[in-house]
Amino acid sequence: MIFKSFEIKKINFNKYNIILLYGKNEGLQNEIIEKNFTESYKGNISKYDENEFINNYQTIATEVMTNSLFEDEKIIVISRVSDKIINLIKEISEKNIKDIKIILKSGILEKKSKLRNLFEKSKKLAVIPFYEDDDKALTSIVYDFLKKNNIKISRESINLLIGRASGNRENLKTELNKILNYSYTNKEISIEAVKKLSNLAENYGVNELADSYLAKNKKNIIKILNENNYSDEDCILILRTILSKSKRLIEIFENLKINENLDEVISKIRPPIFWKDKEIVKKQAFSWKIDDLKDKLCQINEVETLVKTNNRNSLNIVSDFIINY
Repeated sequence: MIFKSFEIKKINFNKYNIILLYGKNEGLQNEIIEKNFTESYKGNISKYDENEFINNYQTIATEVMTNSLFEDEKIIVISRVSDKIINLIKEISEKNIKDIKIILKSGILEKKSKLRNLFEKSKKLAVIPFYEDDDKALTSIVYDFLKKNNIKISRESINLLIGRASGNRENLKTELNKILNYSYTNKEISIEAVKKLSNLAENYGVNELADSYLAKNKKNIIKILNENNYSDEDCILILRTILSKSKRLIEIFENLKINENLDEVISKIRPPIFWKDKEIVKKQAFSWKIDDLKDKLCQINEVETLVKTNNRNSLNIVSDFIINY
């Protein structure tokens, strides 16, 4: 049974014991899980990666999925699921489980995905796709946060935070929490303070690294990588920033088919490109062909999956990808 993410409040989750959440917006997935399942739950929540769940299925089925005298309900969250888990899900769904909620989390699942098709066609299973947050949704989050905490920042600061979030509300909330801590002694916060508080260094941050990659400026890429010690979370942010800027560049290429004046096309892009960034965007447009850039989008998603499953080598994986554009 398919539900849209904006229909969440109308869903009776008591009717479904197995729920699939998929799509790019992991931040919203986590919010839904917290608000509808874990926030008021007092018991233990069992969390597994797909491979861990598959490899230990018999033990989990015996120890976790059997009814307990001490727990009324159990919650199992399985992350990064794919078609590999489908047979076990079929087996579980055929059993008469009443006191267990199994929540499956995944990134993008194509239309041909067997797992996605299983959930969409079954009335016993629930599936909810999650798409990237647009600027409107992110702006709403910022305004709600500022109003709730009585914090004042400029519209320019808000635009900066939204741009650096790269379509991900978790990135945005991380930065907003820093502003909250800073606001305990400063209720009015300047744009300079917002820049310093952000994870992204003004001179050699993730935005500049992404711009250098799309401009194919290897010298600057190497310099930025050498002067920063990026964390695992930063590596994901780097990839998503490149992804977001690549999509914008593809939109520019598509518009150039109608209007061949690059300056005019760039000036009409929404959200608007800051004047100081227009030259680098023009250089990026001259550095790529649209088909090559579309291929890169697929590669970025593959690299992100690789990073999530190889935390110890995240920076090496991302560095190799960026340097060998």
